[in-house]
Amino acid sequence: MRAFKDLVNEAASADVSGWSFDWLDGRATEERPPWGYSRLLAARLAQVVSALDIDTGGGEIIAEVPRLPPWMVVTEGWPPNVERARRLLSHRGVEVVPVEQGRPLPFPEATFELVTSRHPVSPDWPEIARVLTDDGTYLAQHVGPASAFELIEWFLGPLSREHHSRDPEREVAAARWAGLQIVDLRTARCRMEFFDIGAVVYILRKCVWWVSDFTVDRYRDALERLDAHIREHGVFVAHSTRTLIEARRVPR
Repeated sequence: MRAFKDLVNEAASADVSGWSFDWLDGRATEERPPWGYSRLLAARLAQVVSALDIDTGGGEIIAEVPRLPPWMVVTEGWPPNVERARRLLSHRGVEVVPVEQGRPLPFPEATFELVTSRHPVSPDWPEIARVLTDDGTYLAQHVGPASAFELIEWFLGPLSREHHSRDPEREVAAARWAGLQIVDLRTARCRMEFFDIGAVVYILRKCVWWVSDFTVDRYRDALERLDAHIREHGVFVAHSTRTLIEARRVPR
């Protein structure tokens, strides 16, 4: 394995825009949930005329779908990702709409037959329900509670229960309150493996909400200890949690 300094410097200068994780090939792995979200998404998008993908990142997930609906719209809040999504999707006729997190979606009521999202930042259930047509569907894969906490707590120490958000039952309650009927709900705990310290630096730069004040200099001691752990054991293991949720707008 290369020296700590070389691995860290390489990861610290890598491009972390978009939601592709190809840079981690051979350096980290994450078990996938059993339901196959990309396959489910592709099947649903092929069956509708209008669809909206929320928090699309750089558009990588939608770009992989073989057949898109006649009207396909995606939203994204981070400007570098907006431009990346435009480069990936515009030639397929996809409308890329910049949005501000926490603001209403810029679409009329009952606009889309299908609303989707892979790992939304914070699902706005009233807005999701508002833009769905009657009997329209929300299909999404959410990050579950305490995801990657083994890694996060290595840097931050034990987290209090108030950090254990994204409880599926709370999300179900919020969806129902907004006027959605839950059709399907599944959860999974998936193994994550990191094979060098560069992979850790990269993922913390990309998923900035995990350790919000992360910099290499600020957490150098923790990084050096984690580097020693990986060199001794060959891997650092954490676990992600995922929720598949499907909901239908009840006609009003």
